[in-house]
Amino acid sequence: MSELEATPPGATTRPAADVSPSPAPPSRAAEGDDEGLLSVLRDDGTLDPATDPGLDDALLLRAFREIKRLRLLDARMLLLQRQGRVGFYGACTGQEATPIATALALEPGDWIFPALRESVMMLVRGFPLRTYVAQVFGNSGDLLKGRQMPSHMSGRRVNQVSWSSCIGPQIPQAVGAAWAAKLRRDSTVVVGFMGDGATSEPDFHSAMNFAAVFRVPCVMICQNNHWAISVPTARQTASRTIAIKGRAYGVPSMRVDGNDVIAVYRAVSEAVARARSGGGPTFIEALTYRVGAHSSSDDPSRYRSQEEVDRWTQRDPLLRLGRHLAARGLLDDAAEAALEAELNAEIAAAVTEVEGMDPPARETLFDDVYAELPWHLREQRAELVRSPKGPAHGGGR
Repeated sequence: MSELEATPPGATTRPAADVSPSPAPPSRAAEGDDEGLLSVLRDDGTLDPATDPGLDDALLLRAFREIKRLRLLDARMLLLQRQGRVGFYGACTGQEATPIATALALEPGDWIFPALRESVMMLVRGFPLRTYVAQVFGNSGDLLKGRQMPSHMSGRRVNQVSWSSCIGPQIPQAVGAAWAAKLRRDSTVVVGFMGDGATSEPDFHSAMNFAAVFRVPCVMICQNNHWAISVPTARQTASRTIAIKGRAYGVPSMRVDGNDVIAVYRAVSEAVARARSGGGPTFIEALTYRVGAHSSSDDPSRYRSQEEVDRWTQRDPLLRLGRHLAARGLLDDAAEAALEAELNAEIAAAVTEVEGMDPPARETLFDDVYAELPWHLREQRAELVRSPKGPAHGGGR
């Protein structure tokens, strides 16, 4: 992870790191918030004054725009998959508030280790939409050169690592990166995501224990969307909550309404500030719901009821935030329609440009393994370039 080899521009420096194990100090989060639920935005769009952090209009409008863009992008990508134009896609519908609020709460130098439904944080942090879409196609516009499955986006320019289809390994990786940041005594905070199913994996428990013992600057966020593919949370764990699992390891832990972008922003901001100041890790359970399928390969009607989906749809994070913005006079039907048209045009332009690109060049097979290509691979690369191309698949060139 070469970007951690130097302190990011403008980053502050921590006091000298104590690299010996030390117990985390008692905190309010560790004492009981892991069974409560932080919420700010009510379903009708009003705010709870007792928990409202007082976010400004510009930030709320930015959050709404980002959620709207992701909702439209996901719909377009799923349509392309059904048409056979891309191979696979995992949508975030219903869960957009947590990754977007988290991205808005971070600094540019912080690192992100996502799970399936957090790739959008790259876009929030300035990654180009065209290049993001190219990764779904896996063609020559893809920075990863077609080597990853779709929905496994990553980008060094925004400090985001690709997730793994194996459930859970990004959690100890995030903790390890945070440990490196602490050893370097810089201000980097690392965020590691997981789903509720990942908390049943050994990686989760190893990471939580290490993070707590060494008090690394890490925020671990579980998006509890109630389904680990087709397995309900009640079959994953006997714990009263997911967040309560942090208590056993001494990690300050809390639950937050994951469909409330304001509550998530507050919870993550406070956790990031604690980590950046040397206060150690935090574990956050964001209670949300996966409205759509697990992925384009899944049929959720086989294992859950439409009544359950309809009930959670009433708590849609986009609708809730939209009601609040309308009540503040910041959004009306005309403004939302104009925004939707603008975003759809942006997405359509990116898809049109990217879909016409060639596949990755054959010779890129030899890239990114050696700093200097050995002689025998140089010879093999030259032979490949001289060879006639084989038949294209799927109409590609």
